[in-house]
Amino acid sequence: MNKKVYMLAIVSFVVGTVELIIGGTLDLIAVDLGVTLGQAGLLITIFSLVFAIASPLLLTVTAKYERKQLTLVALFVFFLGNLLAFWSPTYTVILIARIISAASGSLLVVLGITMASAIVQKEYKARAIGIIYMGISGSLVLGVPIGLTIGNAFGWRAPFLLIAILTLVSMVGVALFLEKIEPKPGLPLRQQIRTLKDNKIFTAQLTSFLFLTGHLTLYAYLTPFLKTTMGLDGTWVSIVYFIFGVAAVLGGGAGGLISDKWGAERSIPVIITAFAISIFIIPFVTFSLPLFLTVMVMWSMLSWAITPAQQSYLIASAPETSDIQQSLNNSALHFGIAFGSTIGAIVIEQSSVIHNASVGGVFVLFALVTAVYSITRSSGVVSAKTSQSS
Repeated sequence: MNKKVYMLAIVSFVVGTVELIIGGTLDLIAVDLGVTLGQAGLLITIFSLVFAIASPLLLTVTAKYERKQLTLVALFVFFLGNLLAFWSPTYTVILIARIISAASGSLLVVLGITMASAIVQKEYKARAIGIIYMGISGSLVLGVPIGLTIGNAFGWRAPFLLIAILTLVSMVGVALFLEKIEPKPGLPLRQQIRTLKDNKIFTAQLTSFLFLTGHLTLYAYLTPFLKTTMGLDGTWVSIVYFIFGVAAVLGGGAGGLISDKWGAERSIPVIITAFAISIFIIPFVTFSLPLFLTVMVMWSMLSWAITPAQQSYLIASAPETSDIQQSLNNSALHFGIAFGSTIGAIVIEQSSVIHNASVGGVFVLFALVTAVYSITRSSGVVSAKTSQSS
């Protein structure tokens, strides 16, 4: 397989890291910029929201441009966004910086997926896309511990400077090693959305949204949760996040094995049920660090074990529009991150971070309902060809 795919995966990792990199330093940002913890959390929300909306829109708008040049332009804008975040003297400025980074980053991720599939032979296409998704999922998992470690050592602004530097390195790699790639005709956004007319597909996408909403309601505010309920200091919080990250990566692999062995339709309800149980238990095991870590590892592994099963399910349920469903699922995941961060902020503002796990668990139960509904529906997929003709 073309080794340049791994370079595109690295670009996706760098871009994806920015989304949650401030998750572990929200308290530091709040104090430094003079805002509440909930307002600091909205910096994650706005990024995820813009990312989810901009991804299909920008891909449609830029459909006629040569891919390599477009990637370099998007990387430069992404670099400027992170530099602005590093410099930002006020909350408003960093909010603008997050919007710039999210919009350019969303285009880079989709470009990475489309270019990876374009530069490999047909038999390696699925594997190439999988490698890009590994970069994306790895960044979402490891972004918080990376940001937390660097932020605690050098200040919350330092991670943005690191990402800016890595972006410049990525630009050099793309400029030197990636060949020009001419664009291919894309499906208009309206026709992409039209594929969601099928209830089976729509509720499958809704499942991803609700699952991530429940997860991020707690995960986005895990630092204040750990400090409030367990009194952990910065060093121990960093350790917890790294354990979480390693477990999540292993969980993604385990989820793939489970899905291959049991099938996606059997795996998805089991994984969601186990995830709901683990997140509901978390507030009741904070009296013991070993017990908490045991439950947290389960929670972490299950949080990404669902991803390969969901991807397999969407491909099997809508084979003719599988590429579109992968793109829409990416948007659904980021809408979930945005909504979960918002819900978590509301819980903190109106009550206490102690209740974030329970509120998140409720959304996971809703995800279980939509998953079961989707699995028990017969497929009536609206194909791309049908959409174009209509």
